[in-house]
Amino acid sequence: MTDWQRTHFCGELRPEHIGRAVTLNGWVHSVRDHGDLVFVDLRDRTGLVQLRADRSQSEAVLTSLAAVKPEYVLSVKGVVSRRAEGMENPRLPTGEVEVGVEGVEVLNTCRQPLPFPLNDENQMSQVNEELRLRYRYLDLRRPRMYETLRLRHRVVAGIRRFLDEHGFVEVETPIFTRSTPEGARDYLVPYRLQPGLFYALPQSPQQYKQLLMVAGIERYYQIARCFRDEAQRSDRQPEFTQLDMEMSFVTQEDILSITEALTIHIVETYSEKRLGSKPFTRLTYDEAMARYGTDKPDLRYGLELTDVTECLASSEFSVFRDTAAAGGAIKAIVYPGGSSLSRKALDDLGRTAREFGAKGLVQVSVVELGGSETEPVLHGPVAKYLDSDQKRSLLQRCGAATGDLVLLVADTATNASAVLGRLRTLIADRLGLADRNVLHFCWITDFPLVEWNQEEGRWDPSHHPFTMPHPADLAFLESDPGRVRAQCYDIV
Repeated sequence: MTDWQRTHFCGELRPEHIGRAVTLNGWVHSVRDHGDLVFVDLRDRTGLVQLRADRSQSEAVLTSLAAVKPEYVLSVKGVVSRRAEGMENPRLPTGEVEVGVEGVEVLNTCRQPLPFPLNDENQMSQVNEELRLRYRYLDLRRPRMYETLRLRHRVVAGIRRFLDEHGFVEVETPIFTRSTPEGARDYLVPYRLQPGLFYALPQSPQQYKQLLMVAGIERYYQIARCFRDEAQRSDRQPEFTQLDMEMSFVTQEDILSITEALTIHIVETYSEKRLGSKPFTRLTYDEAMARYGTDKPDLRYGLELTDVTECLASSEFSVFRDTAAAGGAIKAIVYPGGSSLSRKALDDLGRTAREFGAKGLVQVSVVELGGSETEPVLHGPVAKYLDSDQKRSLLQRCGAATGDLVLLVADTATNASAVLGRLRTLIADRLGLADRNVLHFCWITDFPLVEWNQEEGRWDPSHHPFTMPHPADLAFLESDPGRVRAQCYDIV
């Protein structure tokens, strides 16, 4: 191997290397055999480069290169040359050059056929995940997988540099610990010397970082491994890595500021995506629920919910009138251009709303906005129960335009918001309103401290038991716990 040690990486060859003798090591990405001419794409961790063997140059080299298969491990000697005119590949950084092969050494073969096509990302999207995991060592050879791992490495390194510059100290906390109350079940590890006793794997380093604050560390962080025994979902894994931080002698504003600055630094340094707003949008929990029907709103598009209870409380439609009289709410969302939906599509919307928990979904199509002297023209079963002023007020409050569809739910304010919040996401997906190249971060603050557990008949922490009540709400801790806000926050 000494004589075949690489002199260059595959992905770094450029026109300035033309004429230079190189030795490359890597994996065969693809082979194209044209008889008297063979092309091989050789891959290493830096990228791909095209190899060329010509029968007129060397029969032996051509035969050797034609015999290789995808994922063979090669060491290759050759000279960098410019690709033939019209044969350049602008999609590759090395697309202007190729390596004329003068010698090939097969370092390792690979059993054929491969379980999946590593060199075709379109086909890989159809490959069963269990098969990929069974052959994980092959799956990780894909350039896309390598780039993901490399990006993670760069982000973690960037986090460490940023926090070091801001006076934080990285401290590793124990993995084997005692069970403490968290949001999920613990993974337990039996203690060999005393049967019946168990260690617990940490769901978070919560108590250790509090100990570090008491010990005077003041600014701690850790790239922490956490373990939670809960059902797997797309946003829930049994083990995961999180950035864990803690600070002493600070306010909530200090924490929001340092976290926001770190997030902006990471996105702008390591991502091609754009930030939706700087500084980040801030909403209280109540504002988020009222305007978007969720505490994790997607702010890449509008479609805000509107409370139209005041507009419609006195209408002739009994559902609206009775809901308002009972202290409930009538909330609306506009489906842009929704008036053109088919009857089936409208029925599907109603069915979906009921699946989301609505008792019913009122649909009003905007045919004409009307003017100061003309009444708006609305279509829908409820339109006949609304007078001219109620129609104008509804359209003005919602900001609806001609051709739009207004969707209304009458229920408790909480349920009406939740249903319309889910419909908001559905509408945005159908209309493609969310720009995938934008990250619009948002702080959600002032969460409820506790929420009522109907099954257990008790108040449970909304987030976790370590949050501090809002000073202005301390008077309600005993008399009305549901009114107490917590000094906790989420970034979404």
